[in-house]
Amino acid sequence: MLALGAAASAAVGSSIDSALVGGVMVGNAVISGVQRLRAEQALQGLLFDERLTARRARWTPPPSTALPDRVRFFAGLETAPLRTVTSQDLRVGDIIVLRPSDVIPADARLLVSDRLELDEASLTGESAPVAKDPRATPGADLAERSCMVYQGCTVLAGTGYAVVVATGSQTEAGRAADLAGTATTPPGIESHLAALTKTALPAVGIGGAAVTLLGLLRGVPVREALASGVAIAVAAVPEGLPLVATVAQSAAARRLSQHGVLTRSARVLEALGRVDVVCFDKTGTLTEGRLAVTGVATLDHGLLTDNPLACRVLRTAARACPESEGSQALAHATDQAVADAAATRCGPDGAWRPVTELPFEASRGYSACLGTDSGQPYLAVKGAPEIVLSRCTSALDPSSDDGGSTDTAPLGPDRRRSAHDLVQRLASNGLRVLAVAESRHTFPGTTDGPVADLVGDLTLLGFITIADTARPGAAEAVKRLTDAGVRVAMITGDHPATALAIARELGIPEADTVLTSTELDTLPEPARTAKITRTAVFARVSPEHKVRIIQSLQHAGHVVAMTGDGVNDAAAIRLADVGIGLSAHGSNSARAAADLVLTDPDPTLILNALIEGRALWRSVRDAVAILVGGNAGEVAFTILGTALSGRAPLGTRQLLLVNLLTDMLPALAVALAPARKPKSGEDPLAGGPASSLLGRDLARVLAVRGTATALGATSAWQVGRITGLPRRASTMGLAALVGTQLGQTLIIGRHSPLVLATGALSAAALIAVMEIPGISHFFGCTPLGPVAWATVTTCSAVATLCATLAPRLLSHQPTPTPA
Repeated sequence: MLALGAAASAAVGSSIDSALVGGVMVGNAVISGVQRLRAEQALQGLLFDERLTARRARWTPPPSTALPDRVRFFAGLETAPLRTVTSQDLRVGDIIVLRPSDVIPADARLLVSDRLELDEASLTGESAPVAKDPRATPGADLAERSCMVYQGCTVLAGTGYAVVVATGSQTEAGRAADLAGTATTPPGIESHLAALTKTALPAVGIGGAAVTLLGLLRGVPVREALASGVAIAVAAVPEGLPLVATVAQSAAARRLSQHGVLTRSARVLEALGRVDVVCFDKTGTLTEGRLAVTGVATLDHGLLTDNPLACRVLRTAARACPESEGSQALAHATDQAVADAAATRCGPDGAWRPVTELPFEASRGYSACLGTDSGQPYLAVKGAPEIVLSRCTSALDPSSDDGGSTDTAPLGPDRRRSAHDLVQRLASNGLRVLAVAESRHTFPGTTDGPVADLVGDLTLLGFITIADTARPGAAEAVKRLTDAGVRVAMITGDHPATALAIARELGIPEADTVLTSTELDTLPEPARTAKITRTAVFARVSPEHKVRIIQSLQHAGHVVAMTGDGVNDAAAIRLADVGIGLSAHGSNSARAAADLVLTDPDPTLILNALIEGRALWRSVRDAVAILVGGNAGEVAFTILGTALSGRAPLGTRQLLLVNLLTDMLPALAVALAPARKPKSGEDPLAGGPASSLLGRDLARVLAVRGTATALGATSAWQVGRITGLPRRASTMGLAALVGTQLGQTLIIGRHSPLVLATGALSAAALIAVMEIPGISHFFGCTPLGPVAWATVTTCSAVATLCATLAPRLLSHQPTPTPA
């Protein structure tokens, strides 16, 4: 439209006007392009690439007919030469070596393992260590395939050798990443502004034609009537909209980075303001992603953490853990959790002297350590309740709470049944339960051989509960999101009992039931969508199920954010309207698929993102009101003035000056303004998600601003017509047009120093243009005296006051009830 306006101005002989219009068009394009380029380059700088490495063994298997025994068949693996390669260099059939802290570089089938345990939370959502064994598991679910290791998972303990069966996009992680890649990125705020522009442009043509037609009807020459039509068309074009969108999103991205939220896709920031459902992965997102002791209980009652008997149970469990080497963490996460809890709650154990330890093995089900307690023989045992209880013959006397008491009572059938019931109750709450027992007999021998034989005739001390604990800020984030009108859902691959326990602990609303993947698969599409929108906890779900959950929520009309850190979250993160990844640990796939990346795994950072998103939405809405609403007022003023006088009150240069002073700088300042600081005790998220940009609220704002702008300018121009020459009236109309728009802009952005500064600068520029003779003549103006300025100021102030009061008056009007 600007290009057509420049061509039309040249056609009617206004070459200077044509050059000015072309300059505005080119200037906006250059500024927008440079800003977008800088934004894209800055965002690309946030991308990072992780290269996994592997130890590849050069080993040739012996002829199977010569060595049928499995142990002898793989004996040569331990001495095979190793070479470090990247995961991209691995091929199916390669043999890889697995050691503690290794990240698995490809999907592989175990050949040999020794007490191998993996962290598979990023793939399956299982927070506890997963024991691996070469024995085949045909037909098992992904989380139950103990003979397989998967790319992106971490070795926690033990060693192993495995043969690569899938690499790259063929791995479980790769397939999840490919599934993420099929989702489309939301178009961003530009799409909303493009729709607004398509609506506004026809009005531009109608306004220009109306001015030309009115001029011709009043006998104005054709050339002058066409020039007036071109002027109004130029004035009505909201040429600053693309620049406002880019600048607002870039400014919001920079502010978010200061809060620890990296923006990889600025276009998605607009959706933050409209998010009404936030879906969380559990392990590593809402929880710490590591095990910790959550409670201690005896056979008869629970114990407080400062109870002497609770300390005794913890200390005995810690004695059954392997000795740590310096500051190095223990191989098993369970052992580390027990050792940390004992050290924190009970202090140093100076009386204990370990002699021989028996590490935990999945096939054994317990760990033990033989040593001395104050010089007396002592055997400490901890492990799976069903294994340890079967080796206990007595338990502490229930009448004693003394941590040093040695009084015991037989573990008869009734007490043994009570112990099993207690374990079941604790496990049903999503807790991992360990039984702790001791023996104070005199033991012969100190080698590994007899230790396992001595684990019998034990005295049961109590039970320890272990779980992946919630992050410190998770409950606060859930509460504030709920209070802000945002629904919270938890989607995890973990066990339903564990998911429900964490959801209740965090206070997630409606967390009374859980929906599993099996139930999702049995529901028809309409019933599935309805069930998903009513459910807050989803468990035992695969990456494909997560995608279906997000899709169902979107089909139900929700704007969805998905937060996670694992490869099993990548597809859902990419599909969501706002994808949020954590950089703490887990899969690079989740971060690569995300629009926002949290540099600190603190869920409360999401609150900062939502606050910034809602502030961005408000600032863009206000900037649109300045650009489109102001231009609508200019069009209305020009049409009304043409109808009254036969000629357009303002020319092309004057209207370009209006747009420069009222649109460019003030609108950019409003777009750049940060969120207003809330009042004391006020939640910045209060008010709920933002509504759509193109709705009744925006239409009301545009109508009020356009009407007030036209009212202020027309009043001053009409007074100028009565009291002076046409050029003086035109100058007064121009001044009032700018003054009324600036007044409304200052009301909107009164909390921003930048808006106030740009408003003052625009007002000073207006006065300078009108009062400096040469410049004033170039723009078709004349210097004004005190009376004229007083008139302009009064008209602008009254119109601004009307614009300020009108929304309040309109909001109190009752909504008509349809017949």
